[in-house]
Amino acid sequence: MRKREYLDSVGDIRFKFYQNKDDFIVDEVPNIEFKGKGNFLILHVKKVEMTTWDMIAVFSEYLGIPAQKIGYAGLKDKHATTTQYISVESSYEKMMKQFRHRQIKIMDITRHSKSIRMGDLAGNRFSINLFELDNIDAGRLEKCARKISKNGLPNYFGYQRFGRDSDSFKQAKDMLSGEIFIEDPKVKNFLISIYQSEFFNNWLRERVELSRKENDGKYLILDGDIYLAKDGKLVTPKIKPTKDFESKKLVPTGLLCGRDTFRSRDDALEIEKKYDDEFLQAKGYRREALIYPQDIECKYIKKQTMLNLSFTLPKGSYATVFLESIADRNYSAKDVKKS
Repeated sequence: MRKREYLDSVGDIRFKFYQNKDDFIVDEVPNIEFKGKGNFLILHVKKVEMTTWDMIAVFSEYLGIPAQKIGYAGLKDKHATTTQYISVESSYEKMMKQFRHRQIKIMDITRHSKSIRMGDLAGNRFSINLFELDNIDAGRLEKCARKISKNGLPNYFGYQRFGRDSDSFKQAKDMLSGEIFIEDPKVKNFLISIYQSEFFNNWLRERVELSRKENDGKYLILDGDIYLAKDGKLVTPKIKPTKDFESKKLVPTGLLCGRDTFRSRDDALEIEKKYDDEFLQAKGYRREALIYPQDIECKYIKKQTMLNLSFTLPKGSYATVFLESIADRNYSAKDVKKS
């Protein structure tokens, strides 16, 4: 896996952070307003040191229903304290009010007319403790974070996307070429997502390097780029939309290769085609090349040489990528495990 490169960083600051229940907090931000009435219960749930799948399995067993009957919007980290929304049919309200579990707490129950579906979230709010910082470096870090918020963060897939096995991309290539056979559909889909994500990350790395070389570190848009508009539609302007890009009305996108998706044109295509597989039968997508961290808050605690950094990211993006950009280094799971 090639190194993820960034546009902005402090560079010479070294801090530590740990993915655990006390120092890594994630709160899901829904994109729908629950009506307070309807045939579905909406549960605001807090879980500690537990995957979303494990939490769903607990509720599935408790209610005696298939896991598929439980709606959720997104997957949350295991090594953290996280809150998210799930849905079940309203007939289980009495059982839910009696539910008790040492790692799961139901914080609130309301109702809605529809079940929650995958993707029904605006983003996630993070609160992360950064350690071994003096007050001067904490101030520099905050300044860098706010600069990234303004100029944009390269929207890489983080190390979590690629699983524990460093050979996952090779496995994916071997599967797609017929060298190995994978029967489990979940494993097949996982390997395909790794294949697409690796290509996307390598494409974005080249675009970042070009931006640093030719545009003074600000993301360089090219003729033929495809953009995501605020209404969620993809647009292909005939000329470079510099003003709309700078005002964040349009966000450039990169390719997750596959069928039934747009390819870029002109100068943008010259780079994109290096990271494409037109024969891949899986569904393709476009992913934002940049995201903009919002609502940044910093609180420095001198006695602990600790900075609490809070921020909101759109769905599908990674808090660890934001921290990588600030520190100008790539992290792995072993780097954020507290010894």
